[in-house]
Amino acid sequence: MSAESEEYVHTVLDLYLQLPETPSRYSRLDRHLALDWYQQKIPLAAVETAFLLASTRRLVRNQTAGPLGPIRSLHYFLPILDEVRRTQLPSSYVRYLRRKISAAQAQKKS
Repeated sequence: MSAESEEYVHTVLDLYLQLPETPSRYSRLDRHLALDWYQQKIPLAAVETAFLLASTRRLVRNQTAGPLGPIRSLHYFLPILDEVRRTQLPSSYVRYLRRKISAAQAQKKS
């Protein structure tokens, strides 16, 4: 792997592990998928937006719907990444998603 691809994969996996409800470690399949995304030239901004969008949807969903299981794989984000790639979201919306996640996490802690 090149230094550039290694940095991309590391960044994707680091972002993934920082999300709420994700594992504390990534798998070799997660690493392989991150490398695939690099080879497909998927921008890191699109990956991060997909992560934020999926996490926000999980955190702010109706609580009467019952609990969701934890996210166990980077593959969970594939449909959302496809959605993000088809839809150009403004950077202001990405900032909004970050705030929503922070607020939801703070509320869960209290």
